[in-house]
Amino acid sequence: MNPRDLPEFKRVLYGSLKRLKGKWRKPRGKQNKQRLHKKGKPKVVRVGYKAPKDLRFLHPSGYYEVLVYNVKDLEKINKEKEAIRIASSVGKKKREKIIQKAKELGIKILNE
Repeated sequence: MNPRDLPEFKRVLYGSLKRLKGKWRKPRGKQNKQRLHKKGKPKVVRVGYKAPKDLRFLHPSGYYEVLVYNVKDLEKINKEKEAIRIASSVGKKKREKIIQKAKELGIKILNE
């Protein structure tokens, strides 16, 4: 099962009330039809929808994400299985050095 094949989990009354956004909220009402898993109502998040172990925590590109703060962190990366995401707190100078070194090593960068 691909993690992207999951149903879209919708909030209670999502389509009826304009002020409600699509973000998931657990239905809690005593007689709530969605909480009772009635036919025709949106699906509810449950353990059974969990992705298989080998697909969990994967980026859509198929790599595991590793957060990088400096050039030294690149030495620990396995370029066949992992891709890097440069931390948002890294400045412009250090970011350029990390990008340059990653390209030399052939490491995929997710937020270049």
